[in-house]
Amino acid sequence: MSNLPNPADMSLDECGQIFLSGDAFTDEHFFHTVSARLRKEAPVKWVEHELFNPFYMLTKHADVLEVELHPTEFLNAPRAILGDKTADSMREMQGHLVKSLVQMDDPEHRDHRNLTSDWFLPKNLATLQGRLDELAERSLQQMADAGGEIDFASEIAMQYPLYVILAILGLPESDYPRMLRLTQELFGPADPDFQRNPDALQGILETVADFVAYFDGITADRQANPTDDLSSVIANGIINGSPIGHKEQLGYYIIAATAGHDTTSNAMGGGMKALLEHPDQLARLQADPSLMATAVDEMIRWTSPVKHFMRTATRDYELRGTTIKEGQDVLLSYWSANRDEDVFENPYTFDVGRSPNKHLAFGFGVHYCLGAMLARMEMKTLFGAILPRLKKVELAGEPALSWSNFVSGVKTLPIRYELA
Repeated sequence: MSNLPNPADMSLDECGQIFLSGDAFTDEHFFHTVSARLRKEAPVKWVEHELFNPFYMLTKHADVLEVELHPTEFLNAPRAILGDKTADSMREMQGHLVKSLVQMDDPEHRDHRNLTSDWFLPKNLATLQGRLDELAERSLQQMADAGGEIDFASEIAMQYPLYVILAILGLPESDYPRMLRLTQELFGPADPDFQRNPDALQGILETVADFVAYFDGITADRQANPTDDLSSVIANGIINGSPIGHKEQLGYYIIAATAGHDTTSNAMGGGMKALLEHPDQLARLQADPSLMATAVDEMIRWTSPVKHFMRTATRDYELRGTTIKEGQDVLLSYWSANRDEDVFENPYTFDVGRSPNKHLAFGFGVHYCLGAMLARMEMKTLFGAILPRLKKVELAGEPALSWSNFVSGVKTLPIRYELA
């Protein structure tokens, strides 16, 4: 993009600052060029900026994995997601607006995760397959009705997982557009296509307030009239003998409705974009559907929808010759780690048969994504329905990526196609 500098002209300090705004995530080539240099020259890079509290940026797979595997030495609290000094100060004064699994550490994290973990066991997710098939057929019909041209990102990839996760929560379909809008505002508060308020922080506050009002209503209803949906589990949750806290309850709803949707939609949209950019791999997958499982994991590695999480050191810890001091923060760059040359053979090659594929897009260890299996099921089902029917497919315009340094991916992907 024109507002991004030439990577060759950037200092290492400037390279370390690419996570400070969403600009870098709208240009894949720029991000990967800069992060490859960091992996080689400064894999544990101290980042300073007048508007942000400092942190170490970790770009190597081994270092991200090491931090993930040491949850007592590196805590999610208090700074689980990168924000500027204003956001950090507000959190320090007021605490988290809502508190989800992302902001928790054990034993609190374990206790709250256990509340819904049964929902995501293979035997329970298997009961959803019929609904996934039905929604995939609906998406295919939508493509047929569109007459050969559609924005795959906004009209298919953003819709399919939304219908899945909100059905699990038991929300009425009439509320789905509202949930989509709130999700996009939460993850893209500075994206011109999604932002609610030119002041990104104020926009987040307004969006969270809307979420709170909506889910407080859901709680009241499910407490009075419990059903067999996930919202009823959250509304009536008991943690260590006491009702779940209000902030924690709201955090559960929001992470289910947003992370359960936006991450998967970004992987789907980015996966289709990757197939279009690598037509040999599209043809290979169409010719051999048994590759679908490895293809889906490759799409997830390729897109890495969650671009980062933060951790705070509880003691001095040496990493690659650098001592991270107690109280200092580290940023785990998943998109960079998933292109690490030391782990992935030909990391910039999109390979639908890649095996092994040790990507970290779902995190690792105690914070491994609760919905990872569901995301894979959704992607296998959707692509399994659409790809056999695609006789021809090509880009019908310029794709665009969302402006966010946290959860981001393809937001527009116009395609032209013929269905069998």
